[in-house]
Amino acid sequence: MKNILITGSSNGFGFLAARAIAQKGHKVWASMRNSATKNLEKKEALESFSDKITVLDLDVTNDTSVKNAVEQIINEAGTIDVLINNAGVMYVGITEAYGLDQVKQQMDVNFYGIIRTIRAVTPAMRKAGEGLIINTSSLAGRLSFPYFGIYCASKFAMEGYSQSLRYELAPFGVEVSIVEPGPFGTNLLYSGPKETSQEVLNAYGNFKEVPIAMLKNFEGFFESAEAPDPNIVVNDYLKLIEAPKGQRPTRLVSGIDYGVVEYNELTQPIQDSLVKDTLQMEHLLSVV
Repeated sequence: MKNILITGSSNGFGFLAARAIAQKGHKVWASMRNSATKNLEKKEALESFSDKITVLDLDVTNDTSVKNAVEQIINEAGTIDVLINNAGVMYVGITEAYGLDQVKQQMDVNFYGIIRTIRAVTPAMRKAGEGLIINTSSLAGRLSFPYFGIYCASKFAMEGYSQSLRYELAPFGVEVSIVEPGPFGTNLLYSGPKETSQEVLNAYGNFKEVPIAMLKNFEGFFESAEAPDPNIVVNDYLKLIEAPKGQRPTRLVSGIDYGVVEYNELTQPIQDSLVKDTLQMEHLLSVV
């Protein structure tokens, strides 16, 4: 049995993963914001589903909240074996029309948020000589989609940070893997705010309606019989958790891939060659 912390467990992949992982016999710490108020129903649904699920409050944008949640788990369980960074928000709109404060908010959840949780759990993992960090990225962390510019930037940042961290933590027995979901109907498309600059929106004329049309197209697809099952992502989380130490891939694409599987197969050898051949740091390629 492993002790597993999941962020963003109030809905989507996080909610489904908490239940599925608990069914496998692991102890799940399903974190979310506002578990006593806005998300009370979600908390009760998870905790009534299995006695292996404990819901706790954790806001990835708040240093103290992250610190307190991780300390609570370690005090009660002794260790955190797996961290699944699943919390996220998606800003979709005219990229130029998002104000700098909005860009910072997007990065605070999707990028700075994973840094907070990782920095909270890695000291214990390094000391134990093992641990697994799963960062939930996106195809939009490898490909750039028009009108998803702010979201793409946050996921590209996550990808770069995760890749470097994978190398640096390997000598300590800690693994980092990235899960890259394609499009899934998890309500993430409507999780972000509208653009703040009306002046910029007006300057784009009819183009300002394009992001809304894109969302409607995605919405229609998610309601169709061809829509992929979000449990595909959950199953990939489980594959990584259950894989033998040292055999977990850097990246795992979930669902529709838009060519990202091929992209990763082409670029990862180049990336690893940089570390092995150019930098002469081959010892960073294998987890101890």
